[in-house]
Amino acid sequence: MEKAYFAAGCFWGVEHIFAEFNGIMSTSVGYGNGKTKDPTYRDICSGTTGHAEMVEVSFDSSKISYEKLVEIFYDLHNPTTLNRQGPDIGSQYRSGIYYLNKEQQKIAQEYTVKHQERLSEKIVTEIVPLESYYLAEEYHQQYFKKNPDRAICHIYSPSNN
Repeated sequence: MEKAYFAAGCFWGVEHIFAEFNGIMSTSVGYGNGKTKDPTYRDICSGTTGHAEMVEVSFDSSKISYEKLVEIFYDLHNPTTLNRQGPDIGSQYRSGIYYLNKEQQKIAQEYTVKHQERLSEKIVTEIVPLESYYLAEEYHQQYFKKNPDRAICHIYSPSNN
């Protein structure tokens, strides 16, 4: 089992989409790469902690590759908007890939260059090491499974690679 970390706006929709793929063993949502320890949702919404709303993806690399996860990440949000996805505005909604090792870093950087070729706007996704990850409150976990009447805030639109 391997792990990957992504930020692409509101973590509810990001988690929901990743969880649907074969090879994904589990997902969780949380707050990462900020400057305070054990932040709460209220803390990160202040915009002062520096955390991103992040999704942790645990996956079986014999069934789904890290590169495929990066592809899914880019296909489920707009990586050209700085600190924003749709109506969600603030640094906590930034686009980011948080790698755990040099291999993940290399794959993320190479795929980003490949994806940029299809876009007219510049990708602003940060690709940096994971520094911290704090699990979000329980009511945020698997939010759309708990609230099936809510509209999902992300749309997965596969690219043709």
